[in-house]
Amino acid sequence: MASKHCKHRSVFTSLLQSTPHRTTALPPPFLLPAFAQSTPFSTTPPVSSKPTKKWNNSTRGMSAIKRSGLNKRIKLSVDLAKLPRPVLDPSLRSAVEVDPNHGLYGFFNTTRDALMTPEQLHAHGRGWTVQELRVKSWDDLWRLWWVSALEVNRIKTYEQERERVKAGYGAYEAEGRLKEVRLTQKAVRHVLTERWYAWEAARVAAVEDPEVDLFPPNGGKGFVSGRGVEEEVKVEKLPFQEALGSYQPGAGSGQQPSAP
Repeated sequence: MASKHCKHRSVFTSLLQSTPHRTTALPPPFLLPAFAQSTPFSTTPPVSSKPTKKWNNSTRGMSAIKRSGLNKRIKLSVDLAKLPRPVLDPSLRSAVEVDPNHGLYGFFNTTRDALMTPEQLHAHGRGWTVQELRVKSWDDLWRLWWVSALEVNRIKTYEQERERVKAGYGAYEAEGRLKEVRLTQKAVRHVLTERWYAWEAARVAAVEDPEVDLFPPNGGKGFVSGRGVEEEVKVEKLPFQEALGSYQPGAGSGQQPSAP
């Protein structure tokens, strides 16, 4: 037993002798502050390896770019089996009744063409002048204004269609046609402005005229001749005043009128 105990002791002593000193196992002195830090060196918060159970984004998993489709949690109120399908065969399509006098046809010409040729756009007259419109009635001016507005919309419709199909023609002719329509609308506004000023001047004159009543009572007359004119006061003359009435000083032979 003694020999065995000594054998173990010799082994332990050899291990102690072979183990380096503790001071030689420490890191270099310039690395000691790094080991003394209580906070992590990186300022980025640590990311958990496990994902959270509840996502804040309800549409997570849906991507329009990757076409991932609908999420399983999202339910549509429309069943795909009940959606109508387009009829590709023209012979099986049902005829749609259209009003031949629909107002939208006003944006096209009489032939209802999508585009007008340059010859058709150039076939127009001149605009109305102010002198010609002064003799027109209110109804004629009203109709002419809306006909011009419809023509402007028609020209703009053709312009949009030309830009869409890139026709490359008709812009010059359409510009000349639009110019004449704008001149007509300008003349209509000019005539209406003149009539408004004339009506305003007549209203002011009627307010100042005592013979005119702009707000007559029920059954009353708006104009009464002689209304508001002061009546002349008749003064009775004495007999000697009537005798002196025809006397004029310095007239005739200078004789004084005789007493009655």
